[in-house]
Amino acid sequence: MDDEDGTPCGAGVLLDDRHVLTCAHVVRYAGAGPEGAEGAAGRVRISSVACRPEWTRTARVAPGTWVHEDGTQRGDVALLELDEPAGCGTRTTLWKVPISGGTVRVYGFPRAELFRGMGADARLAGSGGRQGEWGLLKRERLGDPWIERGYSGAGVMALGGEFDGHVIGIVVADFVDGDAKAAWMLPTETVLTYLPRIAELGFTEGDPADRLGHARNEPAEDVLGDPLRLALTQELTRLLDSDWSGTVVVGTGGTTAVGDSWLVRLVRTADPAARAIVSDAELTDAPGDTVLGLGAIDAAYDARGRSVADVCGYLARRFGLPGGDARAVAWQLLRRRPPACVVIGGVDRAQDPQILVRDLLEPLAERARSRGLRLVLGFEGVPPAGLARDVSLDPEPIGGSAVGGVSAGVVQQVVGRLAAEEDAAAALEQEWGVRFFAAPRLPQRAAPRLRVRLAVARVTEPSPELTAVHDQAVAARTAVAAFHRDLRRLIGTHRDLSSTLELHRVRAARYFGDEDRHLAEFHAPAARALHIVPIDLAAARRSVGRYVDEVNRRIEEG
Repeated sequence: MDDEDGTPCGAGVLLDDRHVLTCAHVVRYAGAGPEGAEGAAGRVRISSVACRPEWTRTARVAPGTWVHEDGTQRGDVALLELDEPAGCGTRTTLWKVPISGGTVRVYGFPRAELFRGMGADARLAGSGGRQGEWGLLKRERLGDPWIERGYSGAGVMALGGEFDGHVIGIVVADFVDGDAKAAWMLPTETVLTYLPRIAELGFTEGDPADRLGHARNEPAEDVLGDPLRLALTQELTRLLDSDWSGTVVVGTGGTTAVGDSWLVRLVRTADPAARAIVSDAELTDAPGDTVLGLGAIDAAYDARGRSVADVCGYLARRFGLPGGDARAVAWQLLRRRPPACVVIGGVDRAQDPQILVRDLLEPLAERARSRGLRLVLGFEGVPPAGLARDVSLDPEPIGGSAVGGVSAGVVQQVVGRLAAEEDAAAALEQEWGVRFFAAPRLPQRAAPRLRVRLAVARVTEPSPELTAVHDQAVAARTAVAAFHRDLRRLIGTHRDLSSTLELHRVRAARYFGDEDRHLAEFHAPAARALHIVPIDLAAARRSVGRYVDEVNRRIEEG
């Protein structure tokens, strides 16, 4: 896109022979603007570098397709109509896809290559800020070409993965400060919210991030004014905005009748489409830990009244998976990179909840943590007792205790210590627990639910629930300590065996050299037993013992 002197001002996406998608500020740089704008020319000049033969056409902003607010991370899109057809038969589809990770390529016009253009690779890095609707792009490799002025409006094309070669948004801004470099994109779903005409013309594919729908039978106003809903929102936000992975089971019904308005609201804060209609004030003025980063949730679906095939079909389309039956979709989703964040609501109100849990959700829940998947499952009633979970955000009161004189401050300290110990245990398990055969199982996190109930109990202090929360926190700390002790014992055994093996390898080398073939036949299986996951320490101990015995025997005979 050129100014009146023919100097490129930015890029755009040629949708077909008549339409070009770009940033509104690029049109302004070129000296043009929407029809009737003061001081702006009616037309802009567009030159093609992708079509053969190359061409140049004039274009104007299509009526009702100019969205631009200076000084904000909002909008900045325009749809141009060419005065004459391009004639190269191009048709580009904009895809609605997850933006939480992956590699992309953009093609723009940096100052050094104004008339030929240059490609630049970037990594999707999730949210570009608490307010606004821009996704962050980070540089892949130091020294590579990077996005700068001249790239705005360029199509963001996925590289590799399920959506390889698809355009998933446009570049809207860049940041360069020495070696610190970043850029921002506007995802397809946000573009379509501003420019529905693009969808009407048939230039889109893919399923949206948010199919959770609206809250049922409860007002959506002031969701966070209720202490219970606020606490549930904050706990789930802390989990999903961190590097935590696993399965969260959420209760939305029961005797508390907490509903799902809080969950619907939280999903909307991460939805690229909803960000275009949610005000900055709603995001920035909200209480802490109640707003997710843009794109933090890759897919959200309401299973109420839906079949297993409906749920699987949505997930397969949203993530570009081959599809198949429920178990095949679960297998594919567990192996997706980067790992997904998925919310399924109304699980127990699906057409056949037992089959949905057995064939799809249980396989996902069991392996979510080890695969890096973040899975949130919402139930109106009581969740199945056997369903694997790492966190239970059960809103029901904790009973079984009378007022015992425990203050909220004391309970908060105990729960805080528990949370820190659970974090440490999870980190240790992530580093070592997956290595050992028959390793101790990481206890379910108790701190999130206890913090929820503590927040409610503090409102009516003194409350009999404070003592119950305190007692459960103490019991949970005991369980975490036992896990930590048992896993440390395995780690210690592994280190002792490794040291023993290395010590006798050095002894053997001193007597017989490093190339003794006979001893190598004993050393190799011992080394494999200590390094190939899952490590069976009992078998490793036997292999190391055989090697040590053989080294000692050879030395004694020598």
